[in-house]
Amino acid sequence: MADVQELTKVEEWKRLLAESENTPVILLKHSTRCPISAEAHEEFMKHAEVEALPGVLYARVLVVEHRPVSNAVAEDTGVKHESPQVLLLKNGASVWTASHWRITAAALKEQTSRLG
Repeated sequence: MADVQELTKVEEWKRLLAESENTPVILLKHSTRCPISAEAHEEFMKHAEVEALPGVLYARVLVVEHRPVSNAVAEDTGVKHESPQVLLLKNGASVWTASHWRITAAALKEQTSRLG
């Protein structure tokens, strides 16, 4: 099982983005007010608990509660904000993203298996 880091401050996001230069990161942007996001969160956690690869960092930002962090993610990656949304970060950039119903444990497994 992978630990999931909760991002609550922009500085935490900036550190995680810098870490992605050397370590892949999977980041979930989650809305606690959206039922689709609740399902995406469940899929994300299923992947993190059962299929997480060693050496991959997992993180989550609650987009309503921590809007400045969510905005910084969109600005720094150039990926238009959606919620729910998952980003795979590698070498300081987003190399894959999915939103809404496309966020599944199977999709996350497929993307992380390509990191090899």
